[in-house]
Amino acid sequence: MSGRRLGIGIIGSGFNARFHLQAFVGVRDADVRGVWSPNPAHAAETAALARSLDVGLARPFSTIGEMVSDPDIDAVWLCGPNHARIENVEEVVHALARGAALRGIACEKPLARNAAEARRVAELVKGAELMHGYLENQVFAPQVEHGRALLWARGAATTGRPYLARAAEEHSGPHAPWFWQGRLQGGGVLNDMMCHSAALVRHLLTAPGAPSRSLRPVKVTAHIASLKWSQPAYARRLAEKMGAEVDYTRAPAEDFASLTVEFETPEGMRVLGEASTSWSYVGPGLRLSAELLGPEYSMSWNTLDSGLKLFFSREVRGSAGEDLVEKQNAETGQMPVVAGEAAAYGYEAEDRHFARAFLGLEPPRLTFDDGVEIVELLMAAYQSAEEERTLAFPPPGIEAFVPAVGRGEWRGQPDAAS
Repeated sequence: MSGRRLGIGIIGSGFNARFHLQAFVGVRDADVRGVWSPNPAHAAETAALARSLDVGLARPFSTIGEMVSDPDIDAVWLCGPNHARIENVEEVVHALARGAALRGIACEKPLARNAAEARRVAELVKGAELMHGYLENQVFAPQVEHGRALLWARGAATTGRPYLARAAEEHSGPHAPWFWQGRLQGGGVLNDMMCHSAALVRHLLTAPGAPSRSLRPVKVTAHIASLKWSQPAYARRLAEKMGAEVDYTRAPAEDFASLTVEFETPEGMRVLGEASTSWSYVGPGLRLSAELLGPEYSMSWNTLDSGLKLFFSREVRGSAGEDLVEKQNAETGQMPVVAGEAAAYGYEAEDRHFARAFLGLEPPRLTFDDGVEIVELLMAAYQSAEEERTLAFPPPGIEAFVPAVGRGEWRGQPDAAS
């Protein structure tokens, strides 16, 4: 495969799929050749966007099987909603059983809604003997990677390994109604975004070149809360924007979550990862941040420290948009601008890596095995929050655990979980 380009088909046509299209502008050895969506009009629009960005002669497909069977498609990027994950993967595998050929499949976070579904997704893909990659963009963010490499090479090499990592992802809430519904998404902000932060703290604490799973989680402590969106006024706003099926007065999902993971290093040392995620953050827009601390050194990263700021007075009027930063919350005042968000957030380096991995040029850094473990960490976090205690990892029965939020039975109070 190293002598040819990788033809990619994208399952999904939403916000995330469009971020990947922007990222492929910086990927030299891959072309987006197809898009499938349950909404044919959206598939056509997304394929047209790919062509306008000159990332490939993409065309819309009427079924996943048709796209996988196209000889120009070598790999699939799975960017659809969580509740369709198993169904989408089954369609890929069925097409392969009927004679289609595919090199690999890359799946967006989280791998699935719960541990049982994540294991099923991994089982299907491994049974089809496909290469697999777990898409976790923050691990590939250029500032994270550069800072991590320098700290390990200069600080850890002379004074000892890092012992504390922190990560956070915060914004005002997701774009599509299904994200807000626990039964469809699998939970709230913990399931939606803690997968990023949990993977990032583990990555920062892992020595460069070491296997991604060489740090073993041993204890998990978590808390969840509905701080903003279950308040009556904001619940009404949410229903007006997302539709009547999103009713946070009756079936809220958590809009804030915190997690502490105690890891054991290969040398037997205990190190800590702290993470928090929020849909109740009020600020200029999406804020990603991380810290790594060791005996004589530290690093920090914040996407809103962009180096570029604009100011608009109240006399500047225009329609709401996200042209300055993702999840932009204001149109006036002083605001940071993230130039090249797809690159800054790690999508570009991520897509470049997995294209090369599926071409056989380098081993995949994250696989579905990593995705399964992250989902198991998230489920342990939900269980810890529901039981209000620290749990040894993995807790017994985690493969069958479904959080109260994911069952639609959480009411926003710890003692209401059942």
